[in-house]
Amino acid sequence: MGMEQYIRAIAGIFVLISLALGYLHSPYWHLFTAFVGLNLLQSAFTRWCLMENILEKTGIARRSAA
Repeated sequence: MGMEQYIRAIAGIFVLISLALGYLHSPYWHLFTAFVGLNLLQSAFTRWCLMENILEKTGIARRSAA
């Protein structure tokens, strides 16, 4: 799986978990959903994503040569 696929999968998991926690526990968990969305939006413009750095440093995925 490539870096972009990992990022999409992780973001999707975070959104689903935070929505479930917001429904079951506290609506404040929806702020985490907003954070994930804002991070995806800023990474589209800045081409920098913290999760890419984390995945690369842990050896899970490598950035493609662009």
